Amino acid sequence: MKTKKILLIMLCFCVFCLCFGCEKTEPKTEKKNSAANTVSQDAKETDAPAQKKLVQMETPKTSKAPEASQTPEASETPKNNSDEQITETPAADSPTPEVSDLAPQIAASQIESYLEEMTLEQKIAQMFIISPEALTGSNIVTAAGEATEKAIHDTPVGGLVYMEQNLSTPSQVTEMLINVQTYSEDAINLPLFTCIDEEGGTVARLNKNGNFNLPPIGNMSDVGASGNADEAYQIGLEMGSYLSELGFNVDFAPVADVLSNPDNEVVKYRSFGEDPMLVADMSAAVLQGLREKDVLGTFKHFPGHGATEGDTHEGYAFTLKTLDDLKENELIPFQRGIEEGVDFIMVGHISLPSIIGDSTPASLSYRIITEILRGQMGYDGLVITDAMNMGAISETYSAGDAAIKSIKAGSDILLMPSDFKEAYNAVLQAVEGTSPSISMERINDSVRRILEAKMALMEKTF
Repeated sequence: MKTKKILLIMLCFCVFCLCFGCEKTEPKTEKKNSAANTVSQDAKETDAPAQKKLVQMETPKTSKAPEASQTPEASETPKNNSDEQITETPAADSPTPEVSDLAPQIAASQIESYLEEMTLEQKIAQMFIISPEALTGSNIVTAAGEATEKAIHDTPVGGLVYMEQNLSTPSQVTEMLINVQTYSEDAINLPLFTCIDEEGGTVARLNKNGNFNLPPIGNMSDVGASGNADEAYQIGLEMGSYLSELGFNVDFAPVADVLSNPDNEVVKYRSFGEDPMLVADMSAAVLQGLREKDVLGTFKHFPGHGATEGDTHEGYAFTLKTLDDLKENELIPFQRGIEEGVDFIMVGHISLPSIIGDSTPASLSYRIITEILRGQMGYDGLVITDAMNMGAISETYSAGDAAIKSIKAGSDILLMPSDFKEAYNAVLQAVEGTSPSISMERINDSVRRILEAKMALMEKTF
């Protein structure tokens, strides 16, 4: 009997523990499962927008493709989300194009769209870089106001070039350049080339101006004599830095002329020296420095002013060298510039009768620009003339005649014609059918290159 009582008590105790134990543990289990379900649902709700954002980020920009290491597969794959990753993977028979493949196509498409929308007058205007005085008709321009705004809207030139007389103080220059860019954007939805001759040494519109408090930069002949290309690179960085800060985006530098004629006084101190390989290295180093500060550089004065006798600023200057002679010397730095992707090559007004057959300046010669520079040397960047108001041109040719000849020869941009309106109207009439004629295809070829360079500027600036 006693044993039965003990067994009955133990049985009751077990039933009691079993009943009350289940009541305490079951709510905990339900709560845990509920939390797990909540986390899973939250993950599902947040994963979808995250994936959508990644897809948006993969849309290519118009003109600059990411590095190969930044492809979506390499850097944008979601972590710890294999299910989502599988659903986002495209089918094998429909591969997603690489961004680097799409970007050039998109840029080319945008350029063609611009071309279709532009009028003939706008296209021709883009092929001129002139002084602010030539644009507005004023004597000396140190500000950009209503007169500049109206002139740009009427004739949206490709760019403006500034001399010492236009440059007073840093704040004045910055305000002036901001204004002209605003007017150009409003007029034609494109930036201006804001240009300057800032070589260092004897040709420096800003560096020699005490109002700008800039560290002095000596002659390039001294830099070349040092044999130190890093010094040339640092000069490019220095000039590019203050030019960019002020609002300039094009520098007509470096001088890539080889001083093969020691009696040449035009580029004697502006050239890096008489060794073509040294000049090539130094010029490329300056170009690199400028570009790292988002300033487009210019190799000048093609096909080489260092061999000439005479000064094209004053009148006729020539060299009797043959093309083979130039290839062994003067053309070496320019070929290096082409390999480096130089933005502009400035063609000089020098005459090369042994190559051309007469005294035609290089800047008006189809043989020099189209056959040699573009055809034989493979240059597809912007060809700009030296200033067309220099004596070698203005003493022999009218502004209109020189403009037509230079464009027919292959120039993309005409710099500072002696009479801008005459040159502009002459080109316009030539395209519209008067003799000598210029084809619309020829105009479009140049404007495409201009648009490509300006889109690159927009990518960096905006």
